Amino acid sequence: MNPSQVLPLESISQNTHKVNKRTLLLVEDDENLGFVVKDYLEHNNYTVHWVKDGQAGLKMALESTFDIAVFDIMLPKLGGFELAEEVIESKPELPFLFLTAKSMINDKVKGLQLGRDYLTKPFEFEELKLRLENILKAPKLQFNKLEETEFTIGKYHFDSINQYLSFGNKTQKLTKKEVDLLILLCLHKNDVLSRTQALNSIWGNDDYFNGRSMDVFISRLRKYLRMDENIQILNIHGIGFKLAVKS
Repeated sequence: MNPSQVLPLESISQNTHKVNKRTLLLVEDDENLGFVVKDYLEHNNYTVHWVKDGQAGLKMALESTFDIAVFDIMLPKLGGFELAEEVIESKPELPFLFLTAKSMINDKVKGLQLGRDYLTKPFEFEELKLRLENILKAPKLQFNKLEETEFTIGKYHFDSINQYLSFGNKTQKLTKKEVDLLILLCLHKNDVLSRTQALNSIWGNDDYFNGRSMDVFISRLRKYLRMDENIQILNIHGIGFKLAVKS
């Protein structure tokens, strides 16, 4: 990358804090940009794990836990779009944004379809930080405000506190987002849960990427609930979903 694409380090904040650090996966093959982004974010409450090709990025994304990731689009071994598709499929709860030097509108549109956001090089470090913070500010469901924490779904028992779904002697451990989504479906059992409500409640906004991520979680929940033929999660076209349970 041209050195002009790396902005002066004078813009890096010196106000460091040692608490509430976020873990971030940076996949960037450019040595200069990778170094300054890592340095800047580590001065701003992030623990940054930096790898330099798409295959290494995918391996780390799937084997470790991160709060957020940053993917360059032009990567060796596995391109940024392909990396993003693999992450969406296997770990849809991991949010990310793209870094791109491309100016073609088709590339930007594809980036927005696959990821929550993108930045075009060169960029201001402060803008990168603010975009990351906005992604991480998605509101969470407040379990302590729920009157119910355990639900009966046909022949299933759902324990939202301990995060499991049981059918007879079989137990399925759930992820946090699976729990959040299933709670909303249960609270709207045999009624329609709107996509917008679910996306805003769990993901923080209703953009394309979050919608695609939610669809992955809906597919997972359908798979978990398939042993009871009286249960369906129906698509209500253009509106949302319905957890339909026959009595």
